Amino acid sequence: MNKLRLIIKREFIAKVRNKSFIIMTFLSPLIAIGMIALVVFLTKKNDDKVKEIVYVDNSGLFTGEDFKGTETIKYTDFTELGIEETKKKVEEGNHYGVLIIPKIDSLELLAKSVEFFSKDTPGLNTMDNIEGNVNNKLRSLKMEQLGIDEQKIKSSRISSDIKMFNFSGEESSKLANGLKIGVGMIAGYLLMMFVIIYGTSVMRSVIEEKTSRIIEVIVSSVKPFQLMLGKIIGNASAGLLQFTIWGILLLIFSTIASSVFGVDMSEMQTANMSPEQLETIKQTAGGGQAQMIVQEILKLPLFTLFFLFIFYFIGGYMLYSSLFAAIGAAVDNETDTQQFMMPIMLPLMLAVYVGAFTVINDPHGPISIIFSYIPLTSPIVMLMRVPFGVAWWEIAISMLLLLLTFLAVVWLAAKIYRVGILMYGKKPTYKDLWKWIRYSG
Repeated sequence: MNKLRLIIKREFIAKVRNKSFIIMTFLSPLIAIGMIALVVFLTKKNDDKVKEIVYVDNSGLFTGEDFKGTETIKYTDFTELGIEETKKKVEEGNHYGVLIIPKIDSLELLAKSVEFFSKDTPGLNTMDNIEGNVNNKLRSLKMEQLGIDEQKIKSSRISSDIKMFNFSGEESSKLANGLKIGVGMIAGYLLMMFVIIYGTSVMRSVIEEKTSRIIEVIVSSVKPFQLMLGKIIGNASAGLLQFTIWGILLLIFSTIASSVFGVDMSEMQTANMSPEQLETIKQTAGGGQAQMIVQEILKLPLFTLFFLFIFYFIGGYMLYSSLFAAIGAAVDNETDTQQFMMPIMLPLMLAVYVGAFTVINDPHGPISIIFSYIPLTSPIVMLMRVPFGVAWWEIAISMLLLLLTFLAVVWLAAKIYRVGILMYGKKPTYKDLWKWIRYSG
């Protein structure tokens, strides 16, 4: 046990003293915030650009009021200039494009004959706005032809706001479901990142020591299993430290942002508010929306989420890291790892795919349940399911299967590790790995 502790300490210190580890620990949050700020800035700058669209209405059916623009889209009537002159002026000038509405008696044919010319390919939002304006006008004209009172149709439209409850009487909402999806997705992606970053770090560490022949000295006094486990736990400890620092920095940045943007955290205690008050908050912008979000977050099973996040975080990492360590011991260089990486990465990618496309739509469906039991996918899928509420026995089965599979994988990986760690000069195959697992010497 003392040797294992020394290996863990050695791996941990070697990792945290690395200059790149120190720099990226404090630089990564700043880079992430900088990238987000850059995207927001560029999006805002792009939205600030006004697109001036001119139209030529030869049908005589449209007026200036029919073309409703936005903050970034403006319409101008160039009907008097004619089609050819307008095209020439738009092509030579600064206008974004020209909309041509021909003279056709049939509204059905007219709807399929409208044309739009622009210098560049228009974006989806621009085309949606143009088509929306044309469709609304043609729809109104068609209703008038059919003798349908459009005002009565408009007045008959009613939007429902269905309140959601479970059978215990607890109220839910679309906002709450959105937050559950967000929390689950973040937890799943964090786990995947952690496994990929620090699992491959274990693999590189093993390859580096193997190629430098340092490993031959180490295994003379330490069992290969202890060495492998020490590397896994040491790297995991360094990774958890890094994630903890990121969490603290995120909390600090959030506090600063709250102060800068005037969000009063002390006013977010809305648990005892009446439904009428909550409805008022939903309809307000800014701080009220923030209050609603925080209230819904507080309704989530935060303690359960935290506990299960730690369990699946560590369990998933340990499971995959043992496989990465076995690969590192089996090969002589990182290039040779490619043939063994795909079978390991596929379950991770499958788990993210199931979580993103299946759990979101049906968190309690058979596919979601099955993949939350399979140990290679359960760390990600179950974390995405938990915010939606999962029975304790389902969680218990998933945790038990993950633990048993981890023990089995560590046992198999250790058998590969103890043989492969001293093998040089040969590119191993799956057949070789099977022989090493069966080797009992």
